[in-house]
Amino acid sequence: MQNQTTAHILMIRPVRFGFNEQTATSNAFQNQAFGKETQATSQEIALKEFDEMVAQLRKAGVDIIVIEDTASPHTPDSIFPNNWISFHNDGTVILYPMQAENRRLERRQDIIDSLQERFYVNKRIDLSSFEKDNKFLEGTGSMVLDRKNKITYACISPRTNQDVLSEFSAKTNYTIVSFEAVDGNGKQIYHTNVLMCVGDMFSVVCLDAIKNLDERLTLRNALEQHGKRIIEISLEQMNNFAGNMLEIRSLQGDKILVMSDAAYYSLTPKQIATLEDYTTIHHFDLSMIEGNGGGSARCMMAEVHLPVK
Repeated sequence: MQNQTTAHILMIRPVRFGFNEQTATSNAFQNQAFGKETQATSQEIALKEFDEMVAQLRKAGVDIIVIEDTASPHTPDSIFPNNWISFHNDGTVILYPMQAENRRLERRQDIIDSLQERFYVNKRIDLSSFEKDNKFLEGTGSMVLDRKNKITYACISPRTNQDVLSEFSAKTNYTIVSFEAVDGNGKQIYHTNVLMCVGDMFSVVCLDAIKNLDERLTLRNALEQHGKRIIEISLEQMNNFAGNMLEIRSLQGDKILVMSDAAYYSLTPKQIATLEDYTTIHHFDLSMIEGNGGGSARCMMAEVHLPVK
């Protein structure tokens, strides 16, 4: 059986991080005020946030694999690699169709080649051809995977297409639990991983975002049936990226829950205490990355579940 968590994490160190106009229409978490920051300031602050997170996670015993972004082509969102690629314990690498044209440039064969020096890759599934039909599925942003039970949780949106989801399911034997979800303004939530996180023994989820009560019940039942303790968060907490957390582990096997300061400080003492029953929380200041990029700690980490050579 596959583990839910891994100690091997791919992160892309930004070179020209900045506000991405191409993604702003569907990502309500991007803050236009941050878009007015100069490119240099955005990059400088984001780099400090990134380096501090990497340093602290390495100190906690996590194997962080850092690959530098390239200055050209310009990929302002390359700091979020989990959208274009995922790695699985049977040696499979999956590439995904991305909505924004400048995000498609993030797909880099040299990154896969570099990982192959340490990990076994024996199968490649490339779903990116769906882009020509304007159908998208942005990796573990669009899907929150219960790897242990082979379930993909997905909220349908302009970036999460049902047809591509079905193709993913057919090729990986994952069961789909899909639903519609909206924020407090009634706007479709662009990525599933901003409203929920599935850990080894728990799930953090904003059920209030799912207006259809049948879909809400189906999601709740699926989580509970597979042994997940549900920790509900509010829409306001979701807006502070409290859904955008990821459970990983150290090389020694210690469970670690990674989130931003904004997410952590939005949680109640009871929610924190419940999470700490299962894992140790590590949180970081990611305010520039969150404001400018509209993504948080989970989006910055692509879990490498490939077999180690």
